Amino acid sequence: MTSDDTAAPGLIPAPRDVTWGAPGAEPFRLDAATVLAAAPGTEGVARLLRATVGAATGLLLPDGTEGPRVELALDGTLAPEAYGLVVDGDAIRITGGTAAGLLHGAQTFRQLLGPDAFRRAPLAPGRTWDVPAVVVEDEPRFGWRGMLLDVCRHFLPKDDVLRYLDLLAAHKLNVFHFHLNDDQGWRIEIKRHPRLTETGSWRSRSKYGHRASELWDETPHGGYYTQDDIREIVAYAAERHIRVVPEIDIPGHAQAAIAAYPELGNTDVVDTAALTVWDSWGVSPNVLAPTENTLRFYEGVLEEVLELFPAETSPFVHIGGDECPKDQWKESPLAQARIAELGLKDEDELQSWFIRHFDTWLTARGRRLIGWDEILEGGLAEGAAVSSWRGYAGGIAAAEAGHDVVMCPEQQVYLDHRQDGGPDEPMPIGYVRTLEDVYRFEPVPPGLSEEAARHILGTQANVWTEVMQNRSRVDYQVFPRLAAFAEVAWSSLPAPADRDFAGFDARMTDHYARLDALGVDYRRPGGPLPWQRRPGILGRPIEGAPPVV
Repeated sequence: MTSDDTAAPGLIPAPRDVTWGAPGAEPFRLDAATVLAAAPGTEGVARLLRATVGAATGLLLPDGTEGPRVELALDGTLAPEAYGLVVDGDAIRITGGTAAGLLHGAQTFRQLLGPDAFRRAPLAPGRTWDVPAVVVEDEPRFGWRGMLLDVCRHFLPKDDVLRYLDLLAAHKLNVFHFHLNDDQGWRIEIKRHPRLTETGSWRSRSKYGHRASELWDETPHGGYYTQDDIREIVAYAAERHIRVVPEIDIPGHAQAAIAAYPELGNTDVVDTAALTVWDSWGVSPNVLAPTENTLRFYEGVLEEVLELFPAETSPFVHIGGDECPKDQWKESPLAQARIAELGLKDEDELQSWFIRHFDTWLTARGRRLIGWDEILEGGLAEGAAVSSWRGYAGGIAAAEAGHDVVMCPEQQVYLDHRQDGGPDEPMPIGYVRTLEDVYRFEPVPPGLSEEAARHILGTQANVWTEVMQNRSRVDYQVFPRLAAFAEVAWSSLPAPADRDFAGFDARMTDHYARLDALGVDYRRPGGPLPWQRRPGILGRPIEGAPPVV
């Protein structure tokens, strides 16, 4: 930032170039006389501005081109997600390379208004709002700036998902990875396979805390999204220029599906008819059988998924591919016969056969497959992309081999990991990852060749909900660290050791007030509030600094 920014609002993520007006420069006054001049192609952003800023200020922002105004326009000379913002005494002018860039500029404008602009109704009707004079030129570092939300281990109702889309948009994040099935629950209605939700979306009880805990929550847990719910979520995301990546996990993490349709499992090894939706955490041994019936079943699932998630919003479909134990395949005469029939070397290649089948299937329908880095084992289909979660190594190998990569190493950006080493952290999982640790995360590992680095699409923070029973607990784990992650994904920051965390932390003072206005139950800098603690609930803390692997 340049010029005199001593009294300037703390903008997060930090824009590329900011020039504040000289001391005494006239601000723009937003009041009942302010109109909204929306050029062609900007109507959607205008609608969102009226729904957010209009609601918070109580101002109508009617159409108009004269007098004090907010101008929205597209500028084809800008990069697609880039924007410009100019505020002077006469007008607020926001331009974007596309409507997506324009929306990012509108979010910066909202931050300039102050934290009360993030409320749903005005605190003081008739109030005027002064916006400081400023010129902002900004664009993102990465095209993939995402967050995964696991709704399988603990279900979040539709309205909570919509709220998280608003929170992503407010932080200029543009990918929502929607984890829709796992051992502990199937969360999306598939009309041709109704038992997936009739049986697979509910479990009788849940482990309370880490899987080694002796405590149980005996309340049945479940829920799912109807197809109309999904359509609404996707449309809501599209209005905010957020791409949705649906995940249907294959061939592991499938116990909920097998509980609903036992023939999907390895029936020659285990009594799959006796299986229920899993009530604990970890990696289930129950995986899909490598049969033609299984392939046809999941093709049917994915046909409905593709209809619900159009290519414009969801060019990528995630098929999981992680944590697939091979024990049942090793014991299964059917699986061994399948390996021989297909001319495969071993069970790793059998998993690769699953992945390659659906890569070909998705490619034929104009989509791209993305999966966790285990899909590298046994050979990876050309054109498939990789979510590198076990560390950097899988992403490095994939990028050097010419595959696109999303960096999301668990040691750095798994937000279910604890935020502090103190005894009050609720159900502490994993390494300590503080706000500063996340701020110093670097998605592109050093030493990557220039050509391979071009395959790093971006980065993603992952939110796994084994120990997050409700929205408040999710908020606590996600925020404020998602704000630091958003700046890492958006802003062109120096090397990790050279980043100005003190400056970011100072800007967070303003941002905490925005989170308060939004009703986010974030972790306070001083630690959890009394009702955010979960004393005596076993977690799985890992001591020391996480390895860089």
